[in-house]
Amino acid sequence: MVSEKKQPGVWEGFKAFLMRGNVIDLAVAVVIGAAFTNIVNAVVKGVINPIVGAFGTSDLDNYKSCLKGDCSGEGGIEILWGTVLSATLSFIITAAVVYFLMVLPMAKYLARKANIEAAKEGTHEVIEVSELEVLKEIRDALVAQRGSGHSES
Repeated sequence: MVSEKKQPGVWEGFKAFLMRGNVIDLAVAVVIGAAFTNIVNAVVKGVINPIVGAFGTSDLDNYKSCLKGDCSGEGGIEILWGTVLSATLSFIITAAVVYFLMVLPMAKYLARKANIEAAKEGTHEVIEVSELEVLKEIRDALVAQRGSGHSES
């Protein structure tokens, strides 16, 4: 009689999927990212837009060009380049903050940690080499003693 292996059910597979560490890390990253996006958008609307507004309008969404026809009436095609500029500024600010506050410090930390580990391994290697040299010296001294002892006997 061939024993049948019980296949994990859908619920068990789903539970195993959710319990993986990277899924939880990803969920946390999405939540933090959403909260961070709100902060960046507030900075763009509250700080960047007024600075740009010193040279024109404070709402970047009002920056537009008319591609065809009269944009004040029907039939005109508007290019809303102010909206694109606002989104681009939000992206650049987000990327800069992520790089300078998260990626760069983590890279420096990992490099420092790797240097410490390399230094520890280098010290360990020197100790091993020193021990090996001492053992060779002891062996040579013993061989020399035996050699001189055998010739006297």
